Amino acid sequence: MVAYYNIAGAKVGSHWLSIATLSTMFVGAYLSTGGKKGEAQKTPAFNAKDQDEEKFIQEFLKSAEQEGQKAGAKH
Repeated sequence: MVAYYNIAGAKVGSHWLSIATLSTMFVGAYLSTGGKKGEAQKTPAFNAKDQDEEKFIQEFLKSAEQEGQKAGAKH
């Protein structure tokens, strides 16, 4: 047996209400977890006080990436 509810003057079965609720939840979760694909690949901005510090940070990041790639190749 199905329980019927009076919504906006129409009889609506409880199974339709549950289907609508679950569909809304799954679609909402799917849409909220999406995003732009390019955002994860951006490097964070850093605030260097002068050119030497900026150059040092960029060289350090490059060397860390190269070491990470070498370590990943070994596994």
